[in-house]
Amino acid sequence: MVQLVSDAPVLRVPLLRPTAAEPWRQHFRRPHSSSQRRPRGWMIRSNGLGVDTCKQPRNGYRQQKIMMYLNDGKTREKRDMIHDVRATLRSIREVSTTCTKLFMVDTLEKVGVSHYFSTEITSILDMAYKSWQQKDQEMIMDMEACAMAFRILRMHGYDISSDVLAHFSEGSRFSDSDSKALLELYKASKVRIMEDEWTLDKIGSWTAELLRQQLCSGRISTSVMPQEVECVLQLPFYSSTLQPLEHKRNIEHFSTNGIQMRKPAYLPRHAAEDILALAVAEYHSAQSLYQKEVQYLDRWIKEVRLDQLKFLRILPLDVFFFFASSMFPRESSEARMAAIQHCILTIAVDDLFDVAGSNEELENLVALFEKWDAYDEIGFCSENVETIFYAVYNTSNKIGSRAAEVQNRSVMTHIAELWLDMVRVMMKEAKWSRERQVPTMEEYLPVAEVSFALGPIVPPSLYLMGPELPEEVVGGTEYGELLRLMNVCCRLLNDMASYKREWAEGKVNSVMLQAGVRRAGEEVSPASVDAAKEEIRRMIEASKREMLRLVTREEAAAGGCGGSVPRLCKDMFWNMCKVVNLTYVKANGYCTLEEMLGAARAVVHEPLKV
Repeated sequence: MVQLVSDAPVLRVPLLRPTAAEPWRQHFRRPHSSSQRRPRGWMIRSNGLGVDTCKQPRNGYRQQKIMMYLNDGKTREKRDMIHDVRATLRSIREVSTTCTKLFMVDTLEKVGVSHYFSTEITSILDMAYKSWQQKDQEMIMDMEACAMAFRILRMHGYDISSDVLAHFSEGSRFSDSDSKALLELYKASKVRIMEDEWTLDKIGSWTAELLRQQLCSGRISTSVMPQEVECVLQLPFYSSTLQPLEHKRNIEHFSTNGIQMRKPAYLPRHAAEDILALAVAEYHSAQSLYQKEVQYLDRWIKEVRLDQLKFLRILPLDVFFFFASSMFPRESSEARMAAIQHCILTIAVDDLFDVAGSNEELENLVALFEKWDAYDEIGFCSENVETIFYAVYNTSNKIGSRAAEVQNRSVMTHIAELWLDMVRVMMKEAKWSRERQVPTMEEYLPVAEVSFALGPIVPPSLYLMGPELPEEVVGGTEYGELLRLMNVCCRLLNDMASYKREWAEGKVNSVMLQAGVRRAGEEVSPASVDAAKEEIRRMIEASKREMLRLVTREEAAAGGCGGSVPRLCKDMFWNMCKVVNLTYVKANGYCTLEEMLGAARAVVHEPLKV
């Protein structure tokens, strides 16, 4: 396994960024941003290594073929568990209130098994949306139920207004509220998609204050773990979805003594046991798959000779899987591995530009990417350049070949263009640094967004997710805006965390440019830096808000040029933002390698404690 060089400076590649250990240890999951519906005409099928998506006609939006994972060894037993939970869902659908049904959806999402019940969940959410439109008083006037309904419906793409929450905007009326209700309302306040949703801002402010007071005074309700409250307050709602680790925490704290669904209704003990059994089986299956994928990637690193690059700084593979497993559904094995492979390759390229490469080597690598298939016309000026180019070229061609089978068209030209775009802007940044040039903010951002290196990581992996992405979609307005917003968010988050170090190294950074720096080495006042950081934060929040709006927007409403992006693919742009956001939880830097490895081991290796 390739090891991180302990005394090497921090890279600017997103999946390398350590995240705060404390939130990891105390993490508690909110529902996933969607039930991960798949487009009509698709089902899950297994391949020889993990699980991938192959084109296969089917009826319905998400049939239960998703249960067929490779090497589960207990498929029939899992089918029985799914059948038992489905029977419970159908029984509560007939006799329970809409609020009770939403609590059940929330429970299934928290333990990571909601994808098996997309049909039932869609039916429940459709009914909840109808109740919301009719302003059902049982739902609207109850703080906990209203907040949960708003959060789940909005994140599942239903068009709902935050105006309904206006009667909860004044905290003075709710100072004695239950912790669980306050927590739900605080979560709901973070699902903001419009700039003018000031009601959500007010709610977020007073609920956070009350929750902190309850934590300090030890008055957190018994229905909520104090660690859950601490974690939600530490992490913005949009970044609190590192799913496998959250699933692990929630499963380990799952109570089978009857789940309180909605006062005074409870889910019977036997039904709770069915959910727990399925969640445990699902987690064990996922963990087994991740371990096999780690072994495969370890062999790949040696095969492409990346372990021969002495300058390469890279985290152990467990850490990559910790991040990638949070981005991709478990069944998307090929997409997950492609993303990790390309992430490792972008690190190698970035290290050549930032650490080890001469100007001749950098120009040689750019020329090779420009020629691509005709690379032999250029030749290699060094062994390092040869190793990196062949690793990128051969790996990308394999990924492109597999993607062509999934997409029913060649996508290799697009993948090669993504690599070329990245090295060209890295070359421009290297020139700025070498010649001590200071660009304007307008010159910097278009370059820095691309140099963050998400282009070769996210778009190629989307081709392996399953839904067909025609050229008009990939070249369309919505896809382009999702990619741009992801790049902006992640680049600016990185700049906020690294501006001091990068400026000391002679590199440009948005924070210093926003502070008014115009010449290399120029001094700038602390007040100017603080004002610049505040403006960068505003830009980040605006970009995240707009991205969430696009992600949750119904496909039919997307319109514009090029057609709409499937929800499953939109979620990947959003998930990348959440992962990168979490790597910058600490205000003054990054966590240690040991902290990251601890979280990674919990997901990839450590057994459940149930």
